[in-house]
Amino acid sequence: MIIAMDGPAGTGKSTIASIIAKKLNITYLNSGSFYRALTMALLDGGIELSDQEKVVAFCKKQKLEYKKSRLVLNGVDVEDHLHDDRVSKNVAQISAIVPIRHLVNDRMQEITKSLDIVCEGRDMTTVVFPQAEYKFYLDASLDVQAQRRFDQGVSNMTLEEIKESIRKRDEIDRSKAEGALKIAEDAVYVDTSNLTIDMVCEIILNKIQR
Repeated sequence: MIIAMDGPAGTGKSTIASIIAKKLNITYLNSGSFYRALTMALLDGGIELSDQEKVVAFCKKQKLEYKKSRLVLNGVDVEDHLHDDRVSKNVAQISAIVPIRHLVNDRMQEITKSLDIVCEGRDMTTVVFPQAEYKFYLDASLDVQAQRRFDQGVSNMTLEEIKESIRKRDEIDRSKAEGALKIAEDAVYVDTSNLTIDMVCEIILNKIQR
Protein backbone atom coordinates (compact mmCIF):
# COMPACT_ATOMS: atom_id res chain seq x y z
CA MET A 1 0.00 0.00 0.00
CA ILE A 2 1.22 3.48 -0.88
CA ILE A 3 -0.18 6.63 0.73
CA ALA A 4 1.19 9.69 -1.08
CA MET A 5 1.07 13.31 0.05
CA ASP A 6 2.10 16.45 -1.81
CA GLY A 7 2.09 20.12 -0.94
CA PRO A 8 4.29 23.18 -0.34
CA ALA A 9 6.60 23.69 2.63
CA GLY A 10 5.13 24.31 6.07
CA THR A 11 1.82 22.57 5.48
CA GLY A 12 2.50 19.80 7.98
CA LYS A 13 3.31 17.05 5.50
CA SER A 14 6.32 15.63 7.33
CA THR A 15 4.71 15.63 10.77
CA ILE A 16 1.41 14.23 9.53
CA ALA A 17 2.98 11.58 7.28
CA SER A 18 5.14 10.42 10.19
CA ILE A 19 2.14 10.14 12.51
CA ILE A 20 0.05 8.29 9.91
CA ALA A 21 2.93 5.85 9.33
CA LYS A 22 3.19 5.11 13.05
CA LYS A 23 -0.57 4.65 13.45
CA LEU A 24 -0.69 2.23 10.51
CA ASN A 25 2.67 0.63 11.40
CA ILE A 26 4.17 1.22 7.96
CA THR A 27 7.30 3.00 6.66
CA TYR A 28 7.49 6.80 6.45
CA LEU A 29 9.43 8.13 3.44
CA ASN A 30 10.36 11.80 3.17
CA SER A 31 11.33 12.50 -0.44
CA GLY A 32 12.73 15.92 0.43
CA SER A 33 15.40 14.26 2.57
CA PHE A 34 16.99 12.79 -0.57
CA TYR A 35 17.29 16.18 -2.28
CA ARG A 36 18.50 17.83 0.91
CA ALA A 37 21.16 15.16 1.45
CA LEU A 38 22.46 15.61 -2.09
CA THR A 39 22.47 19.39 -1.63
CA MET A 40 24.48 18.98 1.57
CA ALA A 41 26.96 16.70 -0.20
CA LEU A 42 27.37 19.20 -3.02
CA LEU A 43 27.99 22.08 -0.60
CA ASP A 44 30.46 20.03 1.44
CA GLY A 45 32.19 18.94 -1.75
CA GLY A 46 32.60 22.51 -2.98
CA ILE A 47 30.74 21.80 -6.21
CA GLU A 48 29.56 24.87 -8.13
CA LEU A 49 25.77 24.52 -8.01
CA SER A 50 25.26 26.42 -11.28
CA ASP A 51 27.30 23.82 -13.19
CA GLN A 52 24.59 21.23 -13.79
CA GLU A 53 26.91 18.79 -15.54
CA LYS A 54 29.24 18.63 -12.54
CA VAL A 55 26.29 18.55 -10.12
CA VAL A 56 24.72 15.55 -11.84
CA ALA A 57 28.02 13.69 -12.16
CA PHE A 58 28.77 14.26 -8.46
CA CYS A 59 25.30 13.21 -7.29
CA LYS A 60 25.46 9.96 -9.25
CA LYS A 61 28.44 8.94 -7.09
CA GLN A 62 26.61 9.48 -3.79
CA LYS A 63 25.12 6.53 -1.89
CA LEU A 64 21.64 7.26 -0.55
CA GLU A 65 19.98 4.89 1.91
CA TYR A 66 16.88 5.12 4.06
CA LYS A 67 17.07 3.37 7.40
CA LYS A 68 14.36 3.55 10.08
CA SER A 69 12.88 6.63 8.36
CA ARG A 70 16.25 8.45 8.46
CA LEU A 71 18.42 9.47 5.52
CA VAL A 72 21.89 7.95 5.38
CA LEU A 73 24.42 9.54 2.99
CA ASN A 74 27.54 7.54 2.17
CA GLY A 75 27.14 5.56 5.37
CA VAL A 76 26.54 8.61 7.61
CA ASP A 77 23.18 9.49 9.18
CA VAL A 78 22.65 13.13 8.12
CA GLU A 79 18.99 13.48 9.10
CA ASP A 80 19.64 16.04 11.86
CA HIS A 81 21.35 18.49 9.49
CA LEU A 82 19.01 18.33 6.50
CA HIS A 83 17.21 21.52 7.52
CA ASP A 84 20.31 23.63 8.13
CA ASP A 85 19.88 27.10 6.58
CA ARG A 86 22.58 26.51 3.96
CA VAL A 87 20.75 23.43 2.71
CA SER A 88 17.30 25.05 2.78
CA LYS A 89 18.56 28.00 0.72
CA ASN A 90 19.87 25.78 -2.10
CA VAL A 91 17.74 22.62 -2.20
CA ALA A 92 15.08 24.00 -4.58
CA GLN A 93 17.76 24.76 -7.17
CA ILE A 94 19.08 21.20 -6.99
CA SER A 95 15.69 19.50 -6.95
CA ALA A 96 14.71 21.40 -10.11
CA ILE A 97 17.43 19.62 -12.15
CA VAL A 98 15.64 16.94 -14.18
CA PRO A 99 18.42 14.27 -14.11
CA ILE A 100 18.60 14.69 -10.32
CA ARG A 101 14.86 14.13 -10.07
CA HIS A 102 15.21 10.94 -12.12
CA LEU A 103 18.05 9.80 -9.88
CA VAL A 104 16.07 10.38 -6.67
CA ASN A 105 12.82 8.96 -8.06
CA ASP A 106 14.55 5.77 -9.17
CA ARG A 107 16.13 5.38 -5.74
CA MET A 108 12.84 5.93 -3.93
CA GLN A 109 10.99 3.48 -6.15
CA GLU A 110 13.72 0.91 -5.56
CA ILE A 111 13.55 1.36 -1.79
CA THR A 112 9.77 1.02 -1.67
CA LYS A 113 9.29 -2.02 -3.90
CA SER A 114 8.59 -4.36 -0.99
CA LEU A 115 7.23 -1.87 1.55
CA ASP A 116 3.93 -0.37 2.62
CA ILE A 117 4.71 3.35 2.86
CA VAL A 118 3.52 6.85 3.58
CA CYS A 119 5.51 9.23 1.37
CA GLU A 120 5.43 12.99 1.07
CA GLY A 121 6.99 15.58 -1.17
CA ARG A 122 6.16 17.76 -4.15
CA ASP A 123 5.38 15.23 -6.90
CA MET A 124 4.66 11.99 -5.05
CA THR A 125 1.06 11.77 -6.28
CA THR A 126 1.73 12.92 -9.84
CA VAL A 127 5.14 11.54 -10.88
CA VAL A 128 6.82 9.20 -8.40
CA PHE A 129 3.84 7.14 -7.25
CA PRO A 130 0.93 7.93 -9.60
CA GLN A 131 -0.40 4.45 -8.82
CA ALA A 132 -0.70 5.19 -5.09
CA GLU A 133 -3.87 3.84 -3.52
CA TYR A 134 -4.39 7.03 -1.53
CA LYS A 135 -3.42 10.57 -2.56
CA PHE A 136 -3.58 13.78 -0.55
CA TYR A 137 -2.58 17.38 -1.24
CA LEU A 138 -1.92 19.45 1.89
CA ASP A 139 -1.97 23.22 1.61
CA ALA A 140 -1.79 26.31 3.86
CA SER A 141 -1.55 30.09 3.56
CA LEU A 142 1.95 31.56 3.15
CA ASP A 143 1.74 33.27 6.54
CA VAL A 144 0.90 29.97 8.23
CA GLN A 145 3.64 28.13 6.33
CA ALA A 146 6.25 30.65 7.47
CA GLN A 147 5.08 30.74 11.07
CA ARG A 148 5.21 26.95 11.33
CA ARG A 149 8.76 26.83 9.97
CA PHE A 150 9.77 29.68 12.30
CA ASP A 151 8.28 27.87 15.30
CA GLN A 152 10.31 24.74 14.50
CA GLY A 153 13.37 26.65 15.65
CA VAL A 154 15.70 25.02 13.12
CA SER A 155 16.52 28.26 11.27
CA ASN A 156 18.46 31.38 12.19
CA MET A 157 16.42 33.44 9.72
CA THR A 158 13.77 35.94 10.80
CA LEU A 159 10.09 35.20 10.22
CA GLU A 160 10.03 37.52 7.20
CA GLU A 161 13.17 35.91 5.75
CA ILE A 162 11.61 32.47 6.15
CA LYS A 163 8.43 33.70 4.50
CA GLU A 164 10.35 35.04 1.51
CA SER A 165 12.42 31.84 1.30
CA ILE A 166 9.26 29.70 1.22
CA ARG A 167 7.64 31.99 -1.37
CA LYS A 168 10.66 31.60 -3.66
CA ARG A 169 10.84 27.85 -3.02
CA ASP A 170 7.17 27.36 -3.88
CA GLU A 171 7.55 29.48 -7.02
CA ILE A 172 10.45 27.31 -8.19
CA ASP A 173 8.58 24.11 -7.31
CA ARG A 174 5.48 25.13 -9.25
CA SER A 175 7.46 26.07 -12.38
CA LYS A 176 9.76 23.03 -12.62
CA ALA A 177 10.16 21.51 -16.06
CA GLU A 178 9.47 18.13 -14.51
CA GLY A 179 7.98 17.14 -11.15
CA ALA A 180 6.27 20.49 -10.63
CA LEU A 181 4.15 21.03 -7.53
CA LYS A 182 0.51 20.57 -8.54
CA ILE A 183 -2.66 18.90 -7.34
CA ALA A 184 -3.33 15.45 -8.79
CA GLU A 185 -6.84 15.09 -10.19
CA ASP A 186 -7.61 12.19 -7.85
CA ALA A 187 -5.98 13.67 -4.73
CA VAL A 188 -7.95 14.73 -1.65
CA TYR A 189 -7.28 18.45 -1.03
CA VAL A 190 -6.83 19.50 2.61
CA ASP A 191 -6.20 23.12 3.67
CA THR A 192 -4.40 22.77 7.00
CA SER A 193 -4.21 26.51 7.78
CA ASN A 194 -6.83 26.41 10.53
CA LEU A 195 -6.61 22.72 11.43
CA THR A 196 -4.63 21.03 14.18
CA ILE A 197 -2.36 18.10 13.39
CA ASP A 198 -4.86 15.75 15.00
CA MET A 199 -7.67 17.11 12.82
CA VAL A 200 -5.68 16.58 9.61
CA CYS A 201 -4.67 13.07 10.68
CA GLU A 202 -8.30 12.25 11.38
CA ILE A 203 -9.36 13.42 7.92
CA ILE A 204 -6.67 11.29 6.27
CA LEU A 205 -7.26 8.19 8.38
CA ASN A 206 -11.00 8.38 7.78
CA LYS A 207 -10.41 8.45 4.02
CA ILE A 208 -8.05 5.47 4.21
CA GLN A 209 -10.17 3.37 6.57
CA ARG A 210 -13.30 4.10 4.57
